[in-house]
Amino acid sequence: MTEVSLHVVIPAAGRGERMGPDQLPKQYQPLLGRPMLAWTLDCFLHHPQVAAITVALAYRDPHFDQLAAADQVQRVTGGDSRARSVLHGIAAARASGADWVLVHDAARPCLDQASLERLLAARAQSAHGAILALPVADTLKQSNGATPPAIAQTRSRSGLWAAQTPQLFPAALLETALQEALARGDAPTDEAGAMEAGGYEPLLVRGSPRNIKVTWPEDLLLAETLLREERI
Repeated sequence: MTEVSLHVVIPAAGRGERMGPDQLPKQYQPLLGRPMLAWTLDCFLHHPQVAAITVALAYRDPHFDQLAAADQVQRVTGGDSRARSVLHGIAAARASGADWVLVHDAARPCLDQASLERLLAARAQSAHGAILALPVADTLKQSNGATPPAIAQTRSRSGLWAAQTPQLFPAALLETALQEALARGDAPTDEAGAMEAGGYEPLLVRGSPRNIKVTWPEDLLLAETLLREERI
């Protein structure tokens, strides 16, 4: 059996404006004394199935070289959107022999290994890939679009899942799906969206509530709490 090469791609070229325009880029915000991106890289650096990690960075990123793991990963210059940054990462990964890519948010530093293992196991069940996700538990309200917003209606949460990362796909299929999405003028907010538009049906693999995406300043404290608990 031919060994399959799995590469991780981490888009990290954005700033995360919701953290505040004058702050460090979100991926470099400190968590327990280390940049967030350092924690994210830790999730994959020593995993036996991961052949390589590629990080898509902003042009002339002045922060990345300060990470202890900077010399253990491949870097590329990101694009003007998440999709283009991921495409740049996939191109580099495929040039290095990647068959499958695992795309992960730089701002999800609390990925647990049990969720990662469940996702990797799903590779044997679907040629279209899989993503981590959680069934939606909250009641969903549709706003009326006014300011201030008011409730227009309640949406059914039946069958809805909140997408997480990592998202796992055959490298060639994802590359084509993202290229086609951009050619149509689409702006997929995650890789599964591009795959869906291409007619593929990735699997949903149950993730964990601990796998938070740091978006707002108050999320930093929660991420620190989760990371501290892992150390105990």
